[in-house]
Amino acid sequence: MATLADACVEVTSTDPPSAPSTPQHSSSASSSPVSIKSLPQGPKYKLVSEGDIQVCRLNHTRTIVSKIMNSKYLRRWESHHIVLDHGEIRSATPYGFMELGVPYSGIEDVHIISRWDAGQKFCIRITIQDGSLLLQAHNGYLRDQWLYSIQWKKHMYKYEKLLKNARRPEVLVKEIKSMIDVSLTTPIQDVSVYQFPLDLVSELLQQVCKNSDVITKVAHENIIVALAPLLENNHPTQEICDFFSKHCKNSPRSSIVIELFTPVVQRILKHNMDFGKNPQMRFFVQEYIQALNCQNDGIRVVQNFVRSMHGPSHTCPHPRVLPNLVAVCLAAIYNLYEEKSNAMHNNIDVIFEENDWSEKLLCYISMLETMSEYDDWRYVLGSLLQPIPFPDDAIAHEVFTSHMKSVIRNVASDENCDVHQTVLAIREGKEGWFHLYCPGGIACDDEGDLWGVMLRTLIRCCCKRKKFLQGMTKMIEPVMLLAIRDNVAAMEVLCSMLELEVISSQDLKMQMITTLQSTTDGKRMYAALCERQIALRELQQKGGPKKLTLPSKSTDADLTKMLSSGSFGNLECLSLAFTQVTSSCAHELIKLPSLRYLNLWSTQFGDVGLQLISEHLHKLQVLNLCETPVTDKGLVSLSALKNLRKLNLNSTSLSALTFEGLKEKLPALQECDVRYTDAW
Repeated sequence: MATLADACVEVTSTDPPSAPSTPQHSSSASSSPVSIKSLPQGPKYKLVSEGDIQVCRLNHTRTIVSKIMNSKYLRRWESHHIVLDHGEIRSATPYGFMELGVPYSGIEDVHIISRWDAGQKFCIRITIQDGSLLLQAHNGYLRDQWLYSIQWKKHMYKYEKLLKNARRPEVLVKEIKSMIDVSLTTPIQDVSVYQFPLDLVSELLQQVCKNSDVITKVAHENIIVALAPLLENNHPTQEICDFFSKHCKNSPRSSIVIELFTPVVQRILKHNMDFGKNPQMRFFVQEYIQALNCQNDGIRVVQNFVRSMHGPSHTCPHPRVLPNLVAVCLAAIYNLYEEKSNAMHNNIDVIFEENDWSEKLLCYISMLETMSEYDDWRYVLGSLLQPIPFPDDAIAHEVFTSHMKSVIRNVASDENCDVHQTVLAIREGKEGWFHLYCPGGIACDDEGDLWGVMLRTLIRCCCKRKKFLQGMTKMIEPVMLLAIRDNVAAMEVLCSMLELEVISSQDLKMQMITTLQSTTDGKRMYAALCERQIALRELQQKGGPKKLTLPSKSTDADLTKMLSSGSFGNLECLSLAFTQVTSSCAHELIKLPSLRYLNLWSTQFGDVGLQLISEHLHKLQVLNLCETPVTDKGLVSLSALKNLRKLNLNSTSLSALTFEGLKEKLPALQECDVRYTDAW
């Protein structure tokens, strides 16, 4: 028979939980942040917000009757759906033991109970003022999950009350550190474990900002140190961004900027998707960059930061870094010119420091220059800068356009066609960097040196086409000026214009010829042009075959040799099917004025060649591009071939959208094979 002593609940010893319990915090917190990566490893638990569990309530009265009623033989358990609310533990069906909720403020202790019967040992004891609340789970893991969840809720409730009522800065800092230590050491793994402290501190900082005397500079730094570990895996809130920005602005040379803000900014740049939703985050990054700029040799420090964001490999592993860096630079430059404009137009009380302003401007331009040094970043950078997303004041400012030349030069010098084409206008009717730096243009201060670099890259690659040269007729005077100054690229443009008969005015043609003959290189290039024209006239003389088929395995060189062997003015049908010709042969094909049928089946003829023949072979009626590497980029140019009746695009990279566009723009088209394409 059980004695009265056996009837008493034994709580003096506890079973060790399956994960480290939340440590007891001393009144003084360490000034150094705790890294999340250095925390002890162990089981992790999802935060419990609600769930079904067995509940028993014991009173601590010391009468004989109460002890008998609380014995393990007479103990009564109730099933409840327990909810861990913001301020209390309650039941979704309030009755019996849980008719009234248990406020966290009334909880004295939460721990595991030992020495229960084998079927009821997974229990937690919640000590309250007039007794205990027992929670029984199905297994040890669920028991520990409830234990740590209740402890977490209790701690956060306590810190929320303490911090909102704190008046002294040292108390505020101490409690913030203590709260963050709990967040870092709890086995609970949940977004709210880090987000709740951040939101709570954000709310406090918002109140602090209204009264700047509440918090000292030392306390300011201590709060930043305490927050740092939480931000290793979380973005700072808007209020925290404002708080950090203020520190960067007021104490730019503080060690905190380099040691603690750098990983925060790096995470923002790697993972942020839209600064428009959080402009304070972008402003914090701007202030951080300016804090770096205030270091010794600031520009170099900023450039090294950009290089660290790219990383040592050939390709940056984080695709969001470049767009975010560019967004920060563009917004900062826009703000700088807006600030300057306001300073000039507002009242005389506004003090504007020109030197400080210029240093900030050059800092952001140097960032763009550093970005343009990386091959994998250059295309995206060029595309983002192609619309010239800068205010008019910047474009008219010599300091800005002069220092931007290094960025544009790096983009323009890239051999990749997609990259260097970004210096051109983004669409017709707009101006691009190529127009801005044209001699006589608003940004040209180097007598056309940069423009010559752009011209050389463009004319020797994808832009040696009639459409580009027709656009160059508006810039014929700068071209002739550079040609007189021995710019070979300008001479090539003049020769191409004459060869493709872009210019109709005879007087202007004579000026172009005279310009070419004014230099040694120009004379040589014009003489070569005349020889090509003679050969072209011989090639285009009436006579020769009407049909021609090259043997399989023939190359571009074989085609060139064949067409140079006689007259092909009557050639209407040319089959290059199953040969090894590429887009390079397009320069020979456009010399055939009577060509109506062209078979390029299973060749390596690509987009560049397709764009070229579309500008010249307007009599073409039948075109076979089956199993060629052409894409939408080249196929859209077929809309210029208005006489096209039959088109074979079988097994190409044709899209449905491009196909619909071609059908609308080719009125004579009767047959089009699109099998094994996305348009099929």
